[in-house]
Amino acid sequence: VRLVESGGGLVQAGGSLRLSCAVSGSIFSISDMGWARQAPGKKRELVAAIRSGGSTYYGDSVKERFTISRDNAKATLYLQMNSLKPEDTAMYYCVSLRGVALDPEHWGQGTQVTVSS
Repeated sequence: VRLVESGGGLVQAGGSLRLSCAVSGSIFSISDMGWARQAPGKKRELVAAIRSGGSTYYGDSVKERFTISRDNAKATLYLQMNSLKPEDTAMYYCVSLRGVALDPEHWGQGTQVTVSS
């Protein structure tokens, strides 16, 4: 399974970014997928997930600001990030998930998001 992220960058607080993840080597349409992030000195955390059926999950810190979506025809996962805050600064990873607990299984190489105050 290959996961390739794009769309990260430097943005001012209050701005927006859209991350994309191109997926190959798996049957994307039946895969549960998500976005995780890791800030310096902190543990990795799953911030958003979308099941193959379309139901979504968001971490408390990003609810109402981030939106996860998928395009099964293009085997691509997206994360629309609005109202960005400096504390959103992190490396963002596209992940495939498994099980009811949404455990990350495969990881992309990551894309850096930096939010300036």
